[in-house]
Amino acid sequence: MSTYSKIIGTGSCLPPNRVTNDDLTRILGEKGLETSDEWIVSRSGISARHYVASGVVASDLATEAATHALAMAGIQASEIDLIILATSTPDFIGGFPSTACVVQRKLGITNDCAALDVQAVCSGFIYALSVADNFIKSGMHKKVLVIGAEVFSRILDFNDRTTCVLFGDGAGALVLTASDQPGLHATKLHADGRHTDILCVKGSVTAGALQGSGFLHMDGQAVFKLAVSVLEKVAHEVLAASNMDASQVDWLIPHQANIRIMQGTAKKLGLPLEKMVVTVDQHGNTSAASIPLALDVAMRDGRIKTGQNILMEAVGGGFTWGAALATI
Repeated sequence: MSTYSKIIGTGSCLPPNRVTNDDLTRILGEKGLETSDEWIVSRSGISARHYVASGVVASDLATEAATHALAMAGIQASEIDLIILATSTPDFIGGFPSTACVVQRKLGITNDCAALDVQAVCSGFIYALSVADNFIKSGMHKKVLVIGAEVFSRILDFNDRTTCVLFGDGAGALVLTASDQPGLHATKLHADGRHTDILCVKGSVTAGALQGSGFLHMDGQAVFKLAVSVLEKVAHEVLAASNMDASQVDWLIPHQANIRIMQGTAKKLGLPLEKMVVTVDQHGNTSAASIPLALDVAMRDGRIKTGQNILMEAVGGGFTWGAALATI
């Protein structure tokens, strides 16, 4: 009998500090930079985002999201035998100890389960989901906590209006369990290191001091062109691997980066916009957290129902991209 991995719980966390476009207009105006709600919405579809308070780190958001996912799944944290956390903004410099290990401690898990971080920027959650799926299918693990958590507000340059208006903070999580019923049908992952410079943070630490810039840098036009090109291809790849076609997709949950990219992908797949889950307008781009955040929103408001097929896809710095198809 085949073993599959199935989603049995989702959860999310958004910091309470909601920052609207009008709020950002005032903040940037004090720096002599002009922007407006209309300018931001017309280019990205974003109206608001959330920022963490001082002292709040990625593991704090991840722990809350995980707690909600465990509650929906109806299991105890002690039953988890693997934690995989996707983040580009780990709690510590160099990413060690891993943020996944910090979450393990904060959840009170003492069963010595494995815990690791995954770094694929905005594609991180799809990468983490694929790793978890393969661990379950191999028989090595049975209940896996998969998390995307980001505090991008810490790496934004508020003197650059082209990037600082786009990103927000948040976390999303899900619980995967071994099942004899198909859940996650297929995942496909890709990367092209020739494009490392179009979306990156160019700083590094030498002798305990920052060398270069610690701020996010993005070539928006280059990212847009690549995203539009690769997302349609990887979506068809994962559909083919699942022996399905786009007409069988009930919901498209793309990485919530830019509404124009999202709408373009849906159109190329022949999916009506009504079948696309959109949270970018209220969350902004939360990188690795965006897909699990959107999934949790749609699960909890009742749009996504048991038995429906969910297509998830993302692109991110690296340049990385991937997709996953699951039946809830």
